[in-house]
Amino acid sequence: MTQRGWLRFCAYVCVGATGTGVQYVVLFALVSTKMLGAVAASGIGAVFGAIVNYVLNYHLTFKSTGRHAHVAPRFFAVAAAGLAVNSVCMFALVNYLHLPYLLAQCAATVCVLATTYVANSIWAFKTHTA
Repeated sequence: MTQRGWLRFCAYVCVGATGTGVQYVVLFALVSTKMLGAVAASGIGAVFGAIVNYVLNYHLTFKSTGRHAHVAPRFFAVAAAGLAVNSVCMFALVNYLHLPYLLAQCAATVCVLATTYVANSIWAFKTHTA
């Protein structure tokens, strides 16, 4: 990876930490108040985190000049795939390995980070050249 690529990845991680923070706050709030189980709460938190991540990645990480009508559907398609990865990881880690939900969420976050960075870099925020 080039120096520019590393810098962009670091920016992606920092931006992602913000969205992940939002996800974890929602997760903790919903589980601790017994409104939802860990897997469902994590999914709802991920949706809120994805909205934050879209705005910050569009402007900061990828400095996109693409129209939102073009970029947003791609980003949210990647986010939906990330949500699927997150949900499968959470379900398996909480229900089969019986990990505490916050530890399970940390492991799921690493899996999602790896997959969504690649997809967002090469597809969602790729500038269209005519």
